[in-house]
Amino acid sequence: MEMKLAVKALAAIAHESRLTAYRTLMQAGPAGLPAGQLAEMIGLAPSSLSFHLKELVNANLLSARQDGRFVFYSVKYDSMNSLLAYLTENCCGGNPCLPVRNDVCADAQDATQ
Repeated sequence: MEMKLAVKALAAIAHESRLTAYRTLMQAGPAGLPAGQLAEMIGLAPSSLSFHLKELVNANLLSARQDGRFVFYSVKYDSMNSLLAYLTENCCGGNPCLPVRNDVCADAQDATQ
């Protein structure tokens, strides 16, 4: 992934409403959801949601498909996987990364107190 595409994707999800919509669609799975149902689920006016969904589609994080009179939105999993790979491409200085443990954060927090 190129840096410009990564920045565009990160900017698109760097908004509370868009992140909420994206996460809801992620949980919905590959079939996605119709825009009206998504608006109800996250408590946004359909016109406001349309603006936010357009931003996510333009950032290549969502796809939209027409089915009759409904527009279904779904996550483009390959795009998010590419973004995550880009962000972690050189993690751990090229060495194999250690598995993440839940108690690591707790240990770090305890050490600062």
